[in-house]
Amino acid sequence: QGINFFDTANAYSEGLSEILLGKALKNLGISRQSVFIATKVRLRMGEGANQVGLSKLHILDSVDESLQRLGLSHIDMLYIHGVDTITSLEETMRGLEDTIRSGKVRYLGVSNHPAWMVVKANSIARQMGWSKFIASQNFYSIASRDIEREIVPMAISEGIGIMPWSPLAGCFLSGKFT
Repeated sequence: QGINFFDTANAYSEGLSEILLGKALKNLGISRQSVFIATKVRLRMGEGANQVGLSKLHILDSVDESLQRLGLSHIDMLYIHGVDTITSLEETMRGLEDTIRSGKVRYLGVSNHPAWMVVKANSIARQMGWSKFIASQNFYSIASRDIEREIVPMAISEGIGIMPWSPLAGCFLSGKFT
């Protein structure tokens, strides 16, 4: 019916969201070239020490596992889903670049990061000749316009697109609640 953008995450329902999306695309016979698939990495995907965060190891493992669950050869947009205070931005950006160079990921995005961190990460990427973040996914609605202070000006300056999440503020603006 014209919908061609699908956004999910490896941690949504412990991978079930990706599995169901992959099955739906296959069962409906939807051409891979007619859809844009975004997914995310960082949240815990198992009990092991290396199954959470934005280390190169976790990024590479998570991308492989997401591709398997989705039944795809590549992900159009890979978002890093929140800040990892343990892993250096340099390691994270290197891991992300490896996914791009392998052909498993086409574009990089960031979700729920402060503006300064996005600029720093893109500066690292620029210095190394790596791929930069081209999208930022943030909570944004008429009920919460906080991103207008720093995220929006940063996005304009850096040439980054904004993808809002929860535009109805968790159904608060839907009229469902009074």
